[in-house]
Amino acid sequence: MRPFRFLAAVADDEEFADLIPLARKAEAMGYSSFVLSDHLMSYAPLLPLAQVATVTEQLRVGTFVLNNNLRHPAVLAQELATLDQLSGGRLDIGIGAGWNKPEYDAIGIPFESVGVRIKQLTEAIAILKGCFAEGPFSFAGEHYTITDFDSLPLPVQRPHPPFFLGGGGKRFLTLAAREAQVIGLAPRLITVNGKPVSDPRTITAAATEEKLGWIREAAGDRFAEIEFNTYPVTGPIVVTNEPRVEAQRRIDRVRDRTGFELTIDELLESPHTYIGSPKDLIAKFLELRERFGISSFLIDDLDAMAPVVEALAGQ
Repeated sequence: MRPFRFLAAVADDEEFADLIPLARKAEAMGYSSFVLSDHLMSYAPLLPLAQVATVTEQLRVGTFVLNNNLRHPAVLAQELATLDQLSGGRLDIGIGAGWNKPEYDAIGIPFESVGVRIKQLTEAIAILKGCFAEGPFSFAGEHYTITDFDSLPLPVQRPHPPFFLGGGGKRFLTLAAREAQVIGLAPRLITVNGKPVSDPRTITAAATEEKLGWIREAAGDRFAEIEFNTYPVTGPIVVTNEPRVEAQRRIDRVRDRTGFELTIDELLESPHTYIGSPKDLIAKFLELRERFGISSFLIDDLDAMAPVVEALAGQ
């Protein structure tokens, strides 16, 4: 089994001055990676990650995740390779097809159908990998064209830094199965009152089994090489000795927001819900690795999860 890895997540509203102390703290606590999201209303992720890399020694830096439609892939490849060089080969590339329509609307970028956005991402990944390889390359796609382009610099990690792709639908997970080194098992999105929200029906253990089946089918022989990640969806991590009480509160909120209701056992069993005592959570992570092969977890509360990370990181 793969050793446990914990990713330290930063809230979009975190003060910039707090990022460096937080990164140093994460490294000291045993977190394996420090990740930033990619939204127009918050920090651009790559510049702060370069600063994080300069003040840490072992901590990996990554994006969770880049919106492919905000940058041309050849320009992004240059920035990512530069960051991999600056970090001494500690970069993880999380990239997705984009999902937050209001951001697109605000800056006049067409918000295409999910199928088109996945095709755009598929082409972008091919270009990124072409840029990371030695020598000039060309690419002729429906959305991008590259002609005899020799991209520099090259990343330290060869043939390229690990790609992290996360999603909840079959089309996206099929792409991830073919291209990613790390796959994030995510919920599917539904629209409620004009806003995208996570579909609670797709965070259950049964839904996770289905997603892994899609990935296994598409990945073929490389399935055993893939690392799997999950992250909190229905709400933040809650450390408590009364998990069923907190679970019921969360079920009520999810039902009010989406109209769908999970049982307490479904919620507590979900790979996307972290509620319980440190002992409960340690047992849960061990079970998720045993049952689903999930060994990577995004953590949104470093202090609350300190006993869990201390017990499991690298094990």
